[in-house]
Amino acid sequence: MNNWFSKLQKAKKSCIIDRNSRKVHYDFEDGKELVEQYDLLTNCVTRRAWRTNKELKGEDAWDIEVGDPEPKYDAEQKCMIRENSTQPFITRRITKINLEWRIRNMPYPIDVYSVTIDKGSYSLIVRTTNKKYYKEINVPDLERLGIEMNQENVNFCHKFNTLIITYKKPQGLREFEATLLEEIKKIPAKNYDDEINGCKPS
Repeated sequence: MNNWFSKLQKAKKSCIIDRNSRKVHYDFEDGKELVEQYDLLTNCVTRRAWRTNKELKGEDAWDIEVGDPEPKYDAEQKCMIRENSTQPFITRRITKINLEWRIRNMPYPIDVYSVTIDKGSYSLIVRTTNKKYYKEINVPDLERLGIEMNQENVNFCHKFNTLIITYKKPQGLREFEATLLEEIKKIPAKNYDDEINGCKPS
């Protein structure tokens, strides 16, 4: 494969089965941590999160790459901090055939948007002709593998005030995912319920 696959192979790994999900935790030699959650039915990643330095950022400070962002809380008022209901925000999904981004709170008609690739930075550039929105979206899945991006793989549509962008997975990414999944299935998996039941109060 490539350097990224080798890095995953060398990392210390653990796996837990929790209901319909397979959760894999990676500890890398450089101190970084990665957690990926797979749907057991589709074998697609539903969540991917990174922690670079837990000593500096705190035990719960994870950077979400795929899936919904972590809720934020106000420690003083002990309540959840809600996102501005009118501001655009992005969530990421992965399907069997596509990488997907949903930008919510985008009220403009479909002909206002353009989505183009920036090959030099493995990014998608989202802009509107009315100059109300501009965003550079990094595509780390392809960057880690060094797979060149192709404009023909980009599609987007607009509905319910949401711009939905899809990038068709190239063959190299699909092959990587299939090979990695076989490696993951070799990791001895613990059952989440058994782990909880096995914890005895002190």
